[in-house]
Amino acid sequence: MSCCDFAPPHVHAIAPYQPGKPISELARELGLAEADIVKLASNENPLGPSPSALAAAQDALHDMALYPDGAGFALKAKLSEKLGVAAAQIVLGNGSNDVLDMVARAFLTPGTSSVYAQHAFAVYPIATHTVGAQGIAVAAKHYGHDLTAMRAAIRDDTRVLWIANPNNPTGTFLPWAEIEAFLETVPPWVLVVLDEAYGEYLPPADRRDTAAWLARFPNLLITRTFSKAYGLAGLRVGYGIGSAAIIDLLNRVRHPFNVNAPALAAAEAALDDAGFLARSYAQNSAGMAQLVAGLAELGIETVPSKGNFLLAKVDDATRINTELLKRGVIVRPVANYGLPEFLRVSVGLAGQNARFLGALSMVLAALVDLEPQPDPCGRKACL
Repeated sequence: MSCCDFAPPHVHAIAPYQPGKPISELARELGLAEADIVKLASNENPLGPSPSALAAAQDALHDMALYPDGAGFALKAKLSEKLGVAAAQIVLGNGSNDVLDMVARAFLTPGTSSVYAQHAFAVYPIATHTVGAQGIAVAAKHYGHDLTAMRAAIRDDTRVLWIANPNNPTGTFLPWAEIEAFLETVPPWVLVVLDEAYGEYLPPADRRDTAAWLARFPNLLITRTFSKAYGLAGLRVGYGIGSAAIIDLLNRVRHPFNVNAPALAAAEAALDDAGFLARSYAQNSAGMAQLVAGLAELGIETVPSKGNFLLAKVDDATRINTELLKRGVIVRPVANYGLPEFLRVSVGLAGQNARFLGALSMVLAALVDLEPQPDPCGRKACL
């Protein structure tokens, strides 16, 4: 017997989160030069961070011997002003993933359940199962959330319901009016987590001030991140906004100093750089159009996306992904999300998108050439 044998069965049953393959790992595996590799696997901002955020993070390094502000006072103050909520309604996280984990630890226990959609973010079931709660996966509707079925799946022991809008990895989007109407029907004992990690990529017509809903829905928590449109994925900083009572509970399970000093400083500066955020949105819109058009030319079906990524149906996704890797292009297989025929492709710069489309075109052509051709004579010799 070893100590691992005594870990709870629900921990042994968890499938670890599968991140996108790092550039350095592929370079080591295949002997490629890192500069020749294009990574479109992790929904990162291809523009990098805002220059002002980078400068703020670098300046914060001078005090790296000191612990960061564990309460995140300055960042919370800036978020409070921007969002129109009290500082007591904000919790900071080591990325929004950290906030999702806090939710599970604060609200879920063995004997309780949480509800999430099929093909939704992998952290929802991971966080649920980590604390020994039961996950209820509701069949997807058009690759996205079926709110009617999710409402029907709520049980007396359900304590959390997760919604991602736009959804990762499918990019699907629910009209806000549908979510608002749904919230009216959710029992008060169920915490609804509205994950808006990709909200900054929504077209202006699709954006809503969901923070204004908090006054009406005391069981609502909204999570957001600086990892995507703000370009701070490597620093890991996100936040949640909700009622002061919910935030108080999350702070009770939050790890001390969970957001580092450079991340706090960079996030503060990023909030002030509206121009960079606008450029990120414009670049993503152009890149998305480029990918959709290019994949259509190759006869590849895609799922309409409101994020900074796109699902491409390539059928033999495992094989095609392997061939793309050989050509120095990293995308994301999503078989672990129940989508074995798809690859998720992050929107890159124009040259990166073109590199992916060119590599995919070559892979598809090569696979056709490798397919066994039918014998025109069948089992008999031709006369």
